[in-house]
Amino acid sequence: MIEGAVTERAACVLAPNPSPMTLDGTNTWILAEPDARAAVVVDPGPEDEGHLRRVLEAVERSGRRVALTLLTHGHPDHADGAARFAELTGSPVRALDPRLRLGDEGLGAGDVITTGGLELRVVPTPGHTSDSLSFQLVADAAVLTGDTVLGRGSTVVAHPDGRLGDYLDSLRRLRSLTVDDGVRTVLPGHGPVLRDAQSALDHYLVHRARRLAQVETALESGHRTPAEIVAHVYADVDRAVWPAAELSVRAQLDYLLERGLM
Repeated sequence: MIEGAVTERAACVLAPNPSPMTLDGTNTWILAEPDARAAVVVDPGPEDEGHLRRVLEAVERSGRRVALTLLTHGHPDHADGAARFAELTGSPVRALDPRLRLGDEGLGAGDVITTGGLELRVVPTPGHTSDSLSFQLVADAAVLTGDTVLGRGSTVVAHPDGRLGDYLDSLRRLRSLTVDDGVRTVLPGHGPVLRDAQSALDHYLVHRARRLAQVETALESGHRTPAEIVAHVYADVDRAVWPAAELSVRAQLDYLLERGLM
């Protein structure tokens, strides 16, 4: 669980929506240059009036105003509060999905956001969902990953919108930032901050390879339906997350089918 300042330019306000899927709750991020009067908010979270006002109050206490709201993706625990937050702040909302935007501008690969002197680079990271984005906070050697990388546990590849091949490419893209751009810190959409980004991404890639191998073994053992495979592969996992695990299994089966491996 995190609250308050995390890096020189990033602070977190935790939404009150804990669950097996959201961990401690949704991390709403407030980003600003130290001397700036404008702040950027990433993922205002669910439509919870108390939470949205706490985010706004945190910005105002720092002597700033919310100039821009960004969304990592459109899942309700990240994006449902965006319209109300825009009403409270007057800020535009930018997202990859046009249906989530409030204002004239969207977001796309290669975009650089410079609100209040803050430099954020838009990194396309589809896989969890097709509209998933990450934001590289250049000056803090950090990346905000939404649900693509979590502070603990693993991410659901939300079939059919999410695709495993895309997700693996996104993990490799994020890992390349740790080598090419010196990114050290992951600021996730849920769970604690990860201070060793490269190790976290290596772990995620190994975990995905292991899960895929387990699904292949389950198929070879005669398990055919996604539900059967989940019961076999995720037997030691809380049953509350089995429905989400089934989405990931479906994505893995599609991945194997597309590559002629089943």
